[in-house]
Amino acid sequence: MAETDRSSPDGDDLAGLLPEHSLLSLEQYLDMQRAIGNETRFRILHYLTEKGAHSAKELEQGLNLPSNTLHYHLDALIDVGLVENRKRKTPDCEGLYSYYQATSLGEGILEHGVRELMREEWDLLDAYHD
Repeated sequence: MAETDRSSPDGDDLAGLLPEHSLLSLEQYLDMQRAIGNETRFRILHYLTEKGAHSAKELEQGLNLPSNTLHYHLDALIDVGLVENRKRKTPDCEGLYSYYQATSLGEGILEHGVRELMREEWDLLDAYHD
């Protein structure tokens, strides 16, 4: 299997960071990283990945956030593709409503970004306390 050149680029040469035909641009990846860097947005995305899809009302209650704050941060997560807003096709006991769920990109950036760093810290603490 041939290896691609992924050496650390200098400050001006970022060409080797992404595949030639990458689905997302560097700016889009950075926008996702900026979005997840906000604690409220991190909490929302974490909640959705751990507990599954929820309506806005359920998120307000589960995260103890005011509606306007929740919607502001949900919009930011939707804009960068980490969360999606879906509409139920058939009514349930509460009627039709929309719900929010983490996208595969949202799950990926959470799992292979912040959570991975947190796991590494736990591993280091365990190694030094044994």
